[in-house]
Amino acid sequence: MNKTITIAHGNGGQENNELIHKIFYKHFENDILACSEDAAVIEDGKLAFTTDSFTVSPLFFKGGDIGKLAVCGTCNDIAMMGAKPKYLTCSVIIEEGFSIRELEKIVRSMKKELEVNGAKVVSGDTKVVPKGSVDKIFINTTAIGEIEKKGISASNLTKDDVILVSRDIGCHGATIFIEREGIGMQSNLQSDCLSLYPTIKALMEANIKIVSLRDATRGGIASVLNEWAKTSDVCIEVEESSIPVLPEVEGVCEMLGFEATALANEGTFCIATKADHAQMVLDILKKFNENASIIGKVTEQYKEKVILNSSWGTKRFLDLPSGELLPRIC
Repeated sequence: MNKTITIAHGNGGQENNELIHKIFYKHFENDILACSEDAAVIEDGKLAFTTDSFTVSPLFFKGGDIGKLAVCGTCNDIAMMGAKPKYLTCSVIIEEGFSIRELEKIVRSMKKELEVNGAKVVSGDTKVVPKGSVDKIFINTTAIGEIEKKGISASNLTKDDVILVSRDIGCHGATIFIEREGIGMQSNLQSDCLSLYPTIKALMEANIKIVSLRDATRGGIASVLNEWAKTSDVCIEVEESSIPVLPEVEGVCEMLGFEATALANEGTFCIATKADHAQMVLDILKKFNENASIIGKVTEQYKEKVILNSSWGTKRFLDLPSGELLPRIC
């Protein structure tokens, strides 16, 4: 492990995973933290609890802004545990000279997403620092939610479970890159930033057997699938041709030299379910986004590995992303 922190340590991939396990888990070790879920399950399985910080650049982008991102990102982590987001805290670090008008615009975005989730901010903190001490504004949000469906866990995957993705992948990462670099692409591409609780609620109300849920943020679906494979000690086989990717996202990947599977999302999740529920899950997901797809299944071919099957009949391992990727993505 490096002796100093690099941008790569925040990418949601291999370096980030190493930092978390070798530093934070080493000193904070406990049974709840060891579960490595999107949110901690506490109070005898009654509540889900999570926190997240947001430093995205630019602050405003097609499909959202840092305020919408903060509420969606934190509430989505709660939803991934089969819980309804209920209460949030909101802490902000603001640079001296920041526009009051832009601050209010950000807060209005947060209010709108809170209404979508049926949640409310009940506590917070504000710090103002001298110009140059922080890049405009950073936001931290913490959330508590009431668990409505128990037993959802990254450690529950077993042979023949089916893996689905809720929509096309990589839109957030691609959008941020285009706007940050000032690339004049003629397209309707925008971030997938979205509150996912309404979709999860529909799945739960249909009595779907949900094995595991995970929103594919930093590190994309590649990180999600690798975490599942390792935590459940299984192999996940993915059909490359089944992974939905928009042409604009593919174009950005060619410019960056990245794979769409490693690009960040902010309103896209993976779900593992039993084979006999897969079509029901797909039908529900397609009501929210027509690009939802069955992308793979759980096998025992190579434990703790993800295999990508190409349309040409070849196979390769889909590893955890590594390197810098795109910093300040959320």
